[in-house]
Amino acid sequence: MREYKIGAGFVVIFLIAYFLPLADPKYAGAIVEAFKLLQWYARNHTLACVVPALFIAGGIITFLSQASVMRYLGPKANKIAAYSVASVAGTVLAVCSCSVLPMFAGIWKMGAGLGPASAFLYSGPAINILAIFLTARVLGLDIGLWRALGAIGFAFLVGLGMAFLFRREERQKLEAAMLMPEPPPARRKGWQSGLLLAAMIGFLVFSDWFNPGDALVRRTDGTEIRGVVLQEMRDEVMIQVQQSVEGIRAGDRLTLRKVDIASIEEARSWVMDVFHIRWYLAGLMFLAVVAMVWRWVTRDEFKTWMVNTWSFAKLLIPLLFGGVFVVGFISALLPDKQIGQLVGDNSLRANFIASIIGALFYFATLTEVPITQALMEHGMARGPVVALLLAGPALSLPNMLVLIRVMGVKKTAAFCALIVVMATVSGMIAGRFA
Repeated sequence: MREYKIGAGFVVIFLIAYFLPLADPKYAGAIVEAFKLLQWYARNHTLACVVPALFIAGGIITFLSQASVMRYLGPKANKIAAYSVASVAGTVLAVCSCSVLPMFAGIWKMGAGLGPASAFLYSGPAINILAIFLTARVLGLDIGLWRALGAIGFAFLVGLGMAFLFRREERQKLEAAMLMPEPPPARRKGWQSGLLLAAMIGFLVFSDWFNPGDALVRRTDGTEIRGVVLQEMRDEVMIQVQQSVEGIRAGDRLTLRKVDIASIEEARSWVMDVFHIRWYLAGLMFLAVVAMVWRWVTRDEFKTWMVNTWSFAKLLIPLLFGGVFVVGFISALLPDKQIGQLVGDNSLRANFIASIIGALFYFATLTEVPITQALMEHGMARGPVVALLLAGPALSLPNMLVLIRVMGVKKTAAFCALIVVMATVSGMIAGRFA
């Protein structure tokens, strides 16, 4: 089967290379935009978020005992406690759909039940307190409330749905767990391993601390643009305009060369205050990790940790980069105005399309809010807005590609279908009452 998949991949790449109409400026521009998104991902998310998450995943496999994971998240765990732990853990992390994947793969490999693991997988990027408050402030209190209630409820419903759909496999996992011998006593105490992983998670939280992006951009020609900084590449900055100015409409995205920008004045808030000192805070967490590894981790365990981390990196990074590139290419071919026209009412069709768009496109932390605001400027109805916000942060094409490798096609399809269906229904209900 693996060889067939590799062969199919070769065929797809060949057909794309053979038939892609590069003479068409639209497709040529889409390739450039795909590379820009990939560069932004590499500069802003890979080192600060994905790499720390890979080390955490390797640490879960190396330092946490399988018995502890099974006790709190395994098939034998108390359902209420397991789903609550999974949801709370996701709330603390508040990472994007790609960055939660290594940690999900780690707890899944250690024997976590499919239901709690799926709840964790959804809650990590979806139940983001700051994003929910930003949604309420920018898009309206009603949409913020729908997003909050939907995200919390989805974490439980997705987990319960996955556990029900694959209950036979979960029963077999439970029976296998019952037959497992008692694990040998851990070399470290439980609180030591927990504190080590907590410090690594602290490093991830601060290194990937989100910047809401609200700013006043002054160009060298003297004009000022108030907007949200969506992407910062090596030589360019992409801004979503919030206030119309000199023929540029509110909601439009504008790419400026850095040489044409005189200054960028950021909006002041406690979030930005933390953002500016994030590397100092992350550095403290890093020093704490180094000290604990020096005191509590043997040389053989350290080697095992690095091997496990490298295994996750080989598994995940090529798929993440490939998925981000494809999303950038597709996004360039679907302008906001065209998407807004497809989701301009609260019908089943419009909400389903919004859920599919949210599920496929990649949204970094907090960027879904200004992007959705731009779509609303182009006519997107409030029901599809809710559907996109519930499906978007938790899913993306790169996320799906990795999940297929981690838990297979059937489980990935079921996980995505549950989210899309629930987001569609939630959007229709919200559209009726909004």
